[in-house]
Amino acid sequence: MSPLYENEHIKIEIENSEIPWLKIFTQYPYKEMSEIPSQIRHEIYDLLHIVEKEMIHYYTPTKINIASFGNYVPHVHWHIMARFAEDSYYPEPMWGKKQRESTLKLPSSKIFYTQLIKKLAITAK
Repeated sequence: MSPLYENEHIKIEIENSEIPWLKIFTQYPYKEMSEIPSQIRHEIYDLLHIVEKEMIHYYTPTKINIASFGNYVPHVHWHIMARFAEDSYYPEPMWGKKQRESTLKLPSSKIFYTQLIKKLAITAK
């Protein structure tokens, strides 16, 4: 899968899911967040902020979930998920017990990704 966004320090990938779900990785496989140089850590926080705000604005979710893992592959990364009361797992995490069949009717993810890429490109300058 090619990244949605990428620069020398960071890449953003789309997680295939019923909900809007992006993952932010560092290009170098740091095991823990405390290992990441300060400049890159700040860049990650800025990207998390932009993605969260854009998801809120575009999708108007019930909640945004942000999580950081790296248990299976020791490469710390962040998941940003727009959650909805109607998604299959809500209020459980997406890795939890399925609660129902999804009844989500979301706006175009293609339009969202196009708008987000433009926003990230402007911010990166």
